[in-house]
Amino acid sequence: MERKKLLTLLDTYLEADSFQDYCKNGLQVYGTETITKIVSGVTFSRRLINEAISRKAELIIVHHGLFKGDIPDPPYIYGSFRDRLALLLSHNINLVAYHLPLDAHPEIGNNALACKQLGLKDLQPLDIGFIGQLAQSESLKSLSDKVRKIYGREVMAFEFGPSKIQKIALISGGSCSFWEIAHQAGAELFVCGDMKESMVRKIEETGLNVLVAGHYHTETLGIKALSHLIREKFKLEVSYIDVPSPV
Repeated sequence: MERKKLLTLLDTYLEADSFQDYCKNGLQVYGTETITKIVSGVTFSRRLINEAISRKAELIIVHHGLFKGDIPDPPYIYGSFRDRLALLLSHNINLVAYHLPLDAHPEIGNNALACKQLGLKDLQPLDIGFIGQLAQSESLKSLSDKVRKIYGREVMAFEFGPSKIQKIALISGGSCSFWEIAHQAGAELFVCGDMKESMVRKIEETGLNVLVAGHYHTETLGIKALSHLIREKFKLEVSYIDVPSPV
């Protein structure tokens, strides 16, 4: 498939141009123009590049690609950044990234998929995530078990709010700073990807339950779904590579 056609369709579906982001969404590094095989993953790394090389893939698609902060100002290329670029360019491999578009998408986004698996109804957008209602109230322990199963890892629980929970806000990734908008929107539980020590006492004093499920793990759902969509819709070979991070 022609790269231009594939990316035009993906950019449109994900509404990539509608986001003010920390990176360029879409094609970030140019490679060959014809695509037959793709390697996908959450975060761009040499491990993904090596997988692409071994599988003879012409394109890598990720959630975390090259961000503005990766390139020094004034620009100079060195270290791991230089080594990654050298590998990509020497093998003519494209790098494509969708950051906020893959968090916020209402169908295959990280947050929409997690909300669906939690059983939330009446979803309303909350920044790049959502807030919704359970059919019946549940305990934090019950919801913690469900979140653990969704993401495949243990979660950190902060039981600072009501014992019975029905209204839940969920924002993936480095999202702990959004706890205030979750509380203001009426959430009894906030599910996020990270936690900063400076916020713990503020959250406790506010009276909000929080489940922290990891930046990496809360952002696996979207790229997996996008990989499946590309595989089914465009009949391309897509290999999702899991490179887990403890944070």
